[in-house]
Amino acid sequence: MNDFAAIDFETANPERTSVCSVGIIIVRNGEIVNSFYSLIKPEPEYYNYWCTQVHGLTAEDTANAPIFPDVWEKIEPLLRLSPEEAQQLGREYLPLVAHNKTFDENCLKAVFKVYQMDYPDYEFHCTFRAARRHFKKTLPNLQLQTVSAACGYNLANHHNALADAEACAWIAREIL
Repeated sequence: MNDFAAIDFETANPERTSVCSVGIIIVRNGEIVNSFYSLIKPEPEYYNYWCTQVHGLTAEDTANAPIFPDVWEKIEPLLRLSPEEAQQLGREYLPLVAHNKTFDENCLKAVFKVYQMDYPDYEFHCTFRAARRHFKKTLPNLQLQTVSAACGYNLANHHNALADAEACAWIAREIL
């Protein structure tokens, strides 16, 4: 896979709609060409102790952050294919890649629904599943930091959405 967008969300609480940060890495011809990071005012707007323990974000961090539709308005053009590519490939957007795509895809669908936005049925791929097939049982676990290290990437700031998206992009370039 040479052209894709790696995506990672962090959430404020157990609700999938509570995205509080997003990281996107755009890969074209196998090279990282763009990145995007934003804090997001979560919906519902409260922070669970355990989520904050994971990523370190609090209500103070996102008190003045934009809501999801305003953030997605900036992301969507990064994902859109050129008219020529769209015609050739039969889709409008780059495929999305996430480590444990179930979580990130469900977050994206849930937040689109809560804001009554039309979901364009993005194509999603999963580096977690790919790592399971690729590495079989040679790694101690399939956590993002473990798999990215096996692919030659040092994930120094785990649970920062942009850092996690970059690690995912690195894995995808190596094994997808």
